[in-house]
Amino acid sequence: MAGNSAQPRVSVTSRVLALLAAFDDDHRSLSLTELAQRADIPLATAHRLVGELARGEVLVRRPDGAYVVGRRMWDLGLLAPVETGLRHAASPFLHDLYGATLATVHLAVRDGTSVLYVERVSGHASVPVVSQVGSRLPMHATGVGKVLLAYAPEDVRAEVLGNLTRVTPYTVTQPGRLLDQIRRVHSDGYATTSEEMSLGACSVAVPVRSGGEVVAALGIVVAGFQRDKARLVSALQVAAHGIGRTLL
Repeated sequence: MAGNSAQPRVSVTSRVLALLAAFDDDHRSLSLTELAQRADIPLATAHRLVGELARGEVLVRRPDGAYVVGRRMWDLGLLAPVETGLRHAASPFLHDLYGATLATVHLAVRDGTSVLYVERVSGHASVPVVSQVGSRLPMHATGVGKVLLAYAPEDVRAEVLGNLTRVTPYTVTQPGRLLDQIRRVHSDGYATTSEEMSLGACSVAVPVRSGGEVVAALGIVVAGFQRDKARLVSALQVAAHGIGRTLL
């Protein structure tokens, strides 16, 4: 009798997950054909599943026919225990920092080799920034990212250092220079950027610790901080300590 050479059946759940995984920072909007190709599933199957996801508001179909991730996905993500607890604990401290500085205040965590922004407080007087709640940005070009990179596993650091893309003319793309910067986070207690993610925007960030582990990074974005850096670092560290105590 011939051996059974049939391929294992791919479940509907696996195909749905593949469709959702097709989206990333570089592919925020995808046509049905692109979704099918990136998920490696038949077009007809993709059409049926994407239609169901759109009806459930997990995906949204734009007027041009392309699909984007729906708000329902973000709402579900906010229910994750780690982010819910972190955002709840950090919220009053972020608002206090904003009230004292009128600068954009960020709370971020590491997501693979990117930095994920889980909370942001800003106002009309704040320096314009590209980050939004839920956005993922390069670790090497952001203050919070450098802090998280300093405490990331060695394999994560190696992957980031091997792929230093230039975002602005001031982005650090030399591995040795970045490695020196993230090593100094341990001794200095903070990281900085100077127009490395957005022109006209500088940032300073500190680690947030809970139970001896760095669980997040807290940062402020300003137009410049040469005279105010010490004051900003001090304010950030007090807030980060308060967040960490609340998480215990």
